[in-house]
Amino acid sequence: MDGNSRYAVFSGFAWRFAERCGAQGVTLLVSVVLARLLDPKVYGTVALVTVFTSILQVIVNSGLGGALIQKKNADDLDFSSVFFFNIIVCALLYAIMFFAAPFIADFYEQEDLVSIIRVLCLILLIYGVKNIQQAYVSKHMLFKKFFFSTLGGTIGAAVIGITMAWHGFGVWALVFQMLFNAFVDTIILWITVGWRPKWEFSFRRLKSLFSFSWKLLAASILDTLYNNARGLIIGKTYSPDALAFYEYGDKFPALIIRNVNSSIDSVLLPALSNEQDNCERLRLITRRAIKISTYVIAPIMMGLAFTAETVVRLVLTEKWIPCVPFLRIFCITYMFYPIHTANLNAIAAQGRSDLFLKLEILKKIIGVIALLCTMWISAKAMAYSVLITSILSQVINAWPNRELLNYGYFDQIRDIIPAIMLSIMMGVCVGKISLAGVAEIVVFAIQIITGGIFYIVGSKLLKLDSFNYLWDVIRGLARKKGRN
Repeated sequence: MDGNSRYAVFSGFAWRFAERCGAQGVTLLVSVVLARLLDPKVYGTVALVTVFTSILQVIVNSGLGGALIQKKNADDLDFSSVFFFNIIVCALLYAIMFFAAPFIADFYEQEDLVSIIRVLCLILLIYGVKNIQQAYVSKHMLFKKFFFSTLGGTIGAAVIGITMAWHGFGVWALVFQMLFNAFVDTIILWITVGWRPKWEFSFRRLKSLFSFSWKLLAASILDTLYNNARGLIIGKTYSPDALAFYEYGDKFPALIIRNVNSSIDSVLLPALSNEQDNCERLRLITRRAIKISTYVIAPIMMGLAFTAETVVRLVLTEKWIPCVPFLRIFCITYMFYPIHTANLNAIAAQGRSDLFLKLEILKKIIGVIALLCTMWISAKAMAYSVLITSILSQVINAWPNRELLNYGYFDQIRDIIPAIMLSIMMGVCVGKISLAGVAEIVVFAIQIITGGIFYIVGSKLLKLDSFNYLWDVIRGLARKKGRN
């Protein structure tokens, strides 16, 4: 990768990562405060509704947006056609949820779900407007725009959520926090991004984009249905409390993954799409993405897994301790997510949406079998099934690139093993730290500092390629800024 391409991609990642860290950092802080103010049952109730909104948001956020990014010469007519199509689809989806709300409430035997569904699903209309702006930003790699829009919405939503929870609004504190966040985020993005829809529409352009996107959309719907099926089953078969512990066990590692993985994901697809005709460059970018993201993610996941009980007790209080086993399971699961992201982006960038869909179908068949085998045992058994199917999915996602890029699964594992092993050793080291008579928060601070020093020194001693690469890029950016 030449210097300009390297710095362009790294700069895009840096802004996207800063935006994700800022937004998710505020979200994490708010989640902690709300978890202390609200009962787990409240979270379980909202989690049931967000399962439905998450599935429907996929229809809005996936497919055509990705097709606009992938298309080399996408113009205003393409963007405007998708914009108006999205608005119509979102209105229809909201109408469906509005009239389906009583039936969903009856199924879960919770009358209050009716009003919650009808209010929270308004977020679909907001995302209908926001989606194309996001696609435009990603297409042109203007990730600085995301930083200001997301942070503005998140901070405003934090004030709304905490204030309402403090005054006893319960579940509505979470509902209006989510709505306000999406609304302000969209408004700021609309103001700061220069693109506006033109009063023009082309069925021919839409059809052309849809021929590529429908397979990605179908794959995303399958993935989201599968990922949220456990929440629906736990909420119905067990209890809202059990769903809350499952969801919160997933929340912390997922929050970190979204910071790093979504940053890489949003930058990687346009970067790969620009090089879709150059197999060697595609392979180099994919390999670098897997190595760097694993190098960043693995120590965080292992550190969190080995200090899980301390983190939950300090941050969420004793009432959330049942989520510790789930947290550890999901930390291991998410540690390998860079393999999923980079391989799928490489496949999508080459226009192989047909292959993308076939992979999703195969993975979901395996996942459904695992789900059916564990759903009657316990919520914890269902979490373990996620870990097992995730490992199998790594192999499936990487397999096509053995031929397409000459970069197979075992090559990828060899690339990330040094970072994984160093992260495990670091996790064992910090997990052993225990100081009698010292406040738990002080011990946790010592664990973080020790873990960071251990990982950096270990990277230097082992001469890890990812450490040297990041260090060179950071120094290069610093020199470039100094010259400017």
